[in-house]
Amino acid sequence: MAAGEHRRSDGGTEAVTTTLQDPDRAATAERSGGSAVLALRDAGLAYGSRRLWDGLDLDVQPGEFVAVLGPNGAGKTSLLRTVLGQQRLTSGSMSFLGRPVRRGHRRIGYIPQQRLMDSGTPLRARDMIAQGVTGHRWGIRPERRAERERIDRIVDEVGATAFADAPVAELSGGEQQRTRVGQAIAADPALLLCDEPLISLDLRHQRGVTELIDRQRRQQGAAVLFVTHDVNPILDVVDRVLYIAGGRFRIGAPDEVLRADVLSDLYGTPVDVVRTMGRIVIVGASDAHDTAGDGHHHCEPGPHATTPDEGRI
Repeated sequence: MAAGEHRRSDGGTEAVTTTLQDPDRAATAERSGGSAVLALRDAGLAYGSRRLWDGLDLDVQPGEFVAVLGPNGAGKTSLLRTVLGQQRLTSGSMSFLGRPVRRGHRRIGYIPQQRLMDSGTPLRARDMIAQGVTGHRWGIRPERRAERERIDRIVDEVGATAFADAPVAELSGGEQQRTRVGQAIAADPALLLCDEPLISLDLRHQRGVTELIDRQRRQQGAAVLFVTHDVNPILDVVDRVLYIAGGRFRIGAPDEVLRADVLSDLYGTPVDVVRTMGRIVIVGASDAHDTAGDGHHHCEPGPHATTPDEGRI
């Protein structure tokens, strides 16, 4: 791997690290001073005696898109929780914009999994996006003119003008996710955390939400940490992959990590990687581990995370 280097932590974890490959994204990092937006050093996380991962060194640069992949219970969503300040690392350190992470930082945008809201919820799409602009203020006060203009601009940017005044509970899944993206980017975040934001969306809405996130990082230089079970909808925009499985991980460009030899070593069992029609399919050692349609991909921490979700990345 000419672009990378290999490292093994004290716990036996081996990582493959690479640098940014896209000149446009490298230029974004240079304009931002070249400093990492998010930096982890020898970071580890465990639940009791169960180690999710440790020895993790990761710098996420401005404008960089990092996909976080792995099976159920591997610690992907838990990683996002540590960045949000909702969970403490078991070991090591983490910094955001050069300072220790803290809960509720307005320069961190968060896009959750798509979940339909309860019927009767009076919140409009515009109100939800407005929370990203004015939600830090105490009390109920009228929007200032500059705030109102910014909200209107974001509503337009995410393609929500046609349903801005509709109750969020009445929107389709794709429309709700567009609204959540608008809320997440409203505060001009330096880092976007995306937790399976494409789940339950059809291909058209997957592309639409992906394009919104990619545009934010390209135009505004926001770094993206994107948790997913399926890398295919975002494969064209991903710079690096952090693949976590069985307490171990790999970091590198997609072509360096999503390989049969790398994943077989990571899982400790034969794994095949099939590339067909521009897509990547991971085939595990046994059909018994096929969880592609179980509908519970988001659960963490799961009891076992030693085999890949067949058909998913």
